[in-house]
Amino acid sequence: MLDHKILADLQEYIDRNMNFVLYEKSAGPIEDYVLESISPLEIESFIAEKRKPTLQKVLFGFIDKKGCKDSEVYKKAGLDRRLFSKIRSNPEYKPSKNTVTALALALELNKKETDKLLSSAGYSLSDSETSDLVIQFCIERKIYEIDQVNYALDYFSQKPLSGVL
Repeated sequence: MLDHKILADLQEYIDRNMNFVLYEKSAGPIEDYVLESISPLEIESFIAEKRKPTLQKVLFGFIDKKGCKDSEVYKKAGLDRRLFSKIRSNPEYKPSKNTVTALALALELNKKETDKLLSSAGYSLSDSETSDLVIQFCIERKIYEIDQVNYALDYFSQKPLSGVL
């Protein structure tokens, strides 16, 4: 269980970092744009140049770098063996954001590494979401135990990380 000092620090962190950005609609007239034809070769070249490694490559790269066994990681993340096997065997499989976050915590990744892992799955941690701020706070404080993170999420009436047992 997290002590009251940590929870107070967490509340202050969320209050300080909660940014609400309001977007104003353009007052000008809406113009129609016509796309000129683009060759498939141009698109393929663009994709090849811009594509980053898949979640599978990034995740298993971190596992190898940390010298962990797969079973240690999925157990610490609170994931089912079958779900982890699906991630390992199917490069196209896209687990939920909470599952990827649980894996980042299980691997004890820092903020930059967590961002890289989440990004490889098409996700990010937002400064506008309370649950994401709780996760960021825990990572900064090196609180990696899923139960502790879930306790902090629950304290702020947020859903616990999915996939936990």
